[in-house]
Amino acid sequence: MTYKIMIVDDEPANLRTLVRLFRQDYEVVTAESGPEALALLKQHNVALLISDQRMPDMCGIELMKKTVDLRPQMVKILLTGYTDVEALIESINCGLVYRYITKPWNNDDLRLTVSRALEHYEVIKSKYLLGLENQRLRSRMSEISELALNGIGSFNPNVRDSGTNFVSPGTTAGILPS
Repeated sequence: MTYKIMIVDDEPANLRTLVRLFRQDYEVVTAESGPEALALLKQHNVALLISDQRMPDMCGIELMKKTVDLRPQMVKILLTGYTDVEALIESINCGLVYRYITKPWNNDDLRLTVSRALEHYEVIKSKYLLGLENQRLRSRMSEISELALNGIGSFNPNVRDSGTNFVSPGTTAGILPS
């Protein structure tokens, strides 16, 4: 499976460098601003977002906040050349950022971080899909229970409904084989 990653940076040289670093292993989408990235995220199912923190129209953390509803399973890495400790701590504590990387980055470290971030994406995606399956199964179980209780009630007049459907144990004892 080829993952799609998005790289957002207002410096074209950084974009070119990062594209060269990742284009062999991943499908890479680029944007030079937060608003452009948001528009592209509506068109592309992106697994990983790598964004610069300091950009003119929208900072990286603001972009990441705006992507939560758009791509909830997407993992995010923040690149920063500055040490804005409070903003970084806030973004990590809020669960917005998987990891932040300082500029200049080490290519091998960044590749490893991206690989681990995509493993994390798989875990998040699996958890999400399991949650959907769990909801589906609970709904189906509820339907089956309702059908079963309605079916028993139609054959056994002693089944009562008092807001919560139940069958009296004494009523069903005669049904069980000895």
